[in-house]
Amino acid sequence: MKEIEVGEDSYLSLLRELKERIRSAQLAALRSVNRELIDLYWDIGRLIVQRQQGETWGRGVVESLAADLRTEFPGVTGFSAANLWRIRGFYEGYRHDEKLAPLVREISWSKNLVIFERCKVSEEREFYIRRTQEFGWSKNVLIHQIENRTYQKTLLNQTNFEAALPEAIRAQASLAVKDEYTFDFLELAGEHSERQLEQAILAKVEPFLLEMGGMFSFIGSQYRLEVSDREYFIDLLLFHQRLRALVCVELKVGEFQPEHIGKMQFYPAVLDNTVRLADENPSIGILICKTKDRTIVEYALKVSSKPIGVASYRIFTAVPPELSTDLPSPEAIAKLVNA
Repeated sequence: MKEIEVGEDSYLSLLRELKERIRSAQLAALRSVNRELIDLYWDIGRLIVQRQQGETWGRGVVESLAADLRTEFPGVTGFSAANLWRIRGFYEGYRHDEKLAPLVREISWSKNLVIFERCKVSEEREFYIRRTQEFGWSKNVLIHQIENRTYQKTLLNQTNFEAALPEAIRAQASLAVKDEYTFDFLELAGEHSERQLEQAILAKVEPFLLEMGGMFSFIGSQYRLEVSDREYFIDLLLFHQRLRALVCVELKVGEFQPEHIGKMQFYPAVLDNTVRLADENPSIGILICKTKDRTIVEYALKVSSKPIGVASYRIFTAVPPELSTDLPSPEAIAKLVNA
């Protein structure tokens, strides 16, 4: 113990380095095992499909294979008839998709199944595979994101980023703003004030940041700005790690009004001049209202020179069906997802 005390700082530094190295090795090992498992299932699916095409085998062959494989490998899970059918369908679903076939190896089999079975469009599958890999979503978080229609809400968002942000970060910034946020974790009553909404969010910061998209860090609430000896307060100030940009969030419990855009232009302008660091991108504003008229929002955003996104929120899970036909083209979706 005396020897450790003599060089305690050096020892702690060594310990931290070793811990990081061990965790890195454990993560690499898990990824390697996962890829091997996906590769194994891919080959099983391919062999079953090929044999069924070349032989006069019916459905019974899968049940027979399941029984024989479980007898041969009694301690190995995953060889039930139901799972072999999933493996076969998984292979058939992705074998002609040159983009997704390699991506599926980046996430676990259980998460792949969730995406494959719940998402039927290639672009939607790619969105959730990339987000799961990027943010490290658990299976339950992934299910929540799909049920909450995060893909659709992201693609339908209303921003002026195309005109107000540098080209290099436009697409990534668009992925940082949803059209609608679901705050069902806040346990708020139908009628509530902006202060009550803010306080509820502060009590549930972690799920709030997850609903915002997973790459946000919380800086503060009622963040104080001083301009010409006057004080101004931003409801919530966040930082987007990938964009490297400050994000000011304003909360409105009523309907969107065009005059809200004035304040949302003011805050990013002040942040850029007084808070933003030299290596950070321009600050972004997100206005979250209880309701919004999409046409009014579009007109209001056209006159804004600062990057702003306008979203609505719900305090219970629900999806407006009328928006399902408004999704962008597959080309526009691919541009966003691959940003």
